[in-house]
Amino acid sequence: MNKRRKTRPVRAGKVIIGGNAPVSVQSMTKTDTRNVRETVNQIRQLQEAGCEIVRVAVPDTEAALKLGEIKKRIKIPLVADIHFNYRLALLALEQGVDKLRLNPGNIGEPEKVAEIARRAKKRGVPIRIGVNAGSLKRHGRTGSVAEMMVESALEHIRILERHKFRDIVISLKASDVLTTIQAYELMAEKVDYPFHLGITEAGTLVSGTARSSIGISALLMRGIGDTIRVSLASSPADEVSAGKAILQSVGLRKFGPEIIVCPTCGRAQIDVFKIAAEVEKKTKGIKKPLKIAVMGCEVNGPGEAKESDIGLAGGKKQGIIFCRGKLVKKVPENRLVAELLKQIK
Repeated sequence: MNKRRKTRPVRAGKVIIGGNAPVSVQSMTKTDTRNVRETVNQIRQLQEAGCEIVRVAVPDTEAALKLGEIKKRIKIPLVADIHFNYRLALLALEQGVDKLRLNPGNIGEPEKVAEIARRAKKRGVPIRIGVNAGSLKRHGRTGSVAEMMVESALEHIRILERHKFRDIVISLKASDVLTTIQAYELMAEKVDYPFHLGITEAGTLVSGTARSSIGISALLMRGIGDTIRVSLASSPADEVSAGKAILQSVGLRKFGPEIIVCPTCGRAQIDVFKIAAEVEKKTKGIKKPLKIAVMGCEVNGPGEAKESDIGLAGGKKQGIIFCRGKLVKKVPENRLVAELLKQIK
């Protein structure tokens, strides 16, 4: 793990992005923003899952005018996602959003971006410049896709800086993992603005989580990244769970229990899958960073269980429970979960 890149802090509502602040987890609603009830319900679910910043699509004026009502009914910072029409960004600012996300490749002429910058500065609202490989304007540019993405972002950063606007967050997303990593590494050499990480259009739950984990973790371990979103063709709550798991796996955040589970083999004589699922479900509300092991046999089981804060190792229709390296007791299989939970408490 490299030392974390030093970035200037940016405030979105009550959440600080960059500086010494923890890397935050974001998601985006998959509802029609014009439907306030559905959108607010989904955001509340995301809050419950641990989402720290939420973004909503703003496709038209009606959606923009609903943002104030949505913001009043949620607890986390609200980001307006704007494409094509700069007037929607101005309306979003009037509605009190905490942050704007603009794609400079499709927002329009520099003077339109400048007008947004003036209004955002007046209200103290940061702007994320989001460059996606898929919407990149390549005319007149040379070099790799990553180099062109960086060039595009720098052009729009300069526009904002000319208006003395520096509350900027940058994202450089591609669906290709290596292109994304290269783009962020190149940009990290040029500016000190905080970065929002992600692999765009990553895929479905399994494939998208895998690709996102590789790309985001590779950058985080290089010390790059201040906020993340795992973009999945799945529930936004799955995005939050995956994002938290990534940050916990690389040691940057502790959200609660980390459960170590053996994949099982022919030696297992207890139902590891059932036990692990039950333990995971019943420890979800715990906020302390415990390491819990659920192991199936005597090969690695006792060792892993001893190394964890608490754990069990299976035997023949029974298991041994360890707590902070010490053997606590032998328990029949049908009592393993109850006894483990008792020891956890």
